[in-house]
Amino acid sequence: MKAACRQAYLDALGIESWVPRGAPVARATAAAIAPGADWGSLEAQVAACTRCPLCETRTRTVFGVGDRGADWLVVGEAPGADEDRQGEPFVGRAGQLLNAMLQAIGLARTEVFIANILKCRPPGNRNPLEAEVSACLPYLEAQIALLRPRIILVVGRIAAQALLRTDAALARLRQAVHAYGPDGIPLVVTYHPAYLLREPQEKRKAWEDLRFARGVHARV
Repeated sequence: MKAACRQAYLDALGIESWVPRGAPVARATAAAIAPGADWGSLEAQVAACTRCPLCETRTRTVFGVGDRGADWLVVGEAPGADEDRQGEPFVGRAGQLLNAMLQAIGLARTEVFIANILKCRPPGNRNPLEAEVSACLPYLEAQIALLRPRIILVVGRIAAQALLRTDAALARLRQAVHAYGPDGIPLVVTYHPAYLLREPQEKRKAWEDLRFARGVHARV
């Protein structure tokens, strides 16, 4: 196991590791994201990140993709197996459905920026751990600061709860305009495409959410 990743496990558990006196201590904490960091330096930090143990099991980091001057930011939960292999968010069947959802409201995939709460895949596609979200969220926050989107579309309960710092159910978060961050960026929540593939009867509700988001964007 890489020393930095081993230390990340210990840090997440609150365990102090023993090292011989005078020996250097390997730390998993990455350098703080500098205010005003550009896209290139931020992407390099993500690629080299060892802030949490997911650095040990990932194939590739998944930084995000799309127009870095877009009005729309789409945020999901975490990479899956396809994303881990390709280094791009929302590929495979869920990505195809997301593309169709965007096209339904007049947006091409290339016209939005797409990112996830986590930049690395959790093993077995399990839900992200709280420590992993805490370690990775600053990267997304830095992306939002660079992008300055006019609207954020969050897909899925876990991503919505992480960004809004709430434990409210998805049903309570839908069909409402939430204000994100100090600038109060409008944020709208809908279902994750992977959930819609499992529960296609919910697609009508997702369409209602997308139309709602389109209306919010038209007013900002």
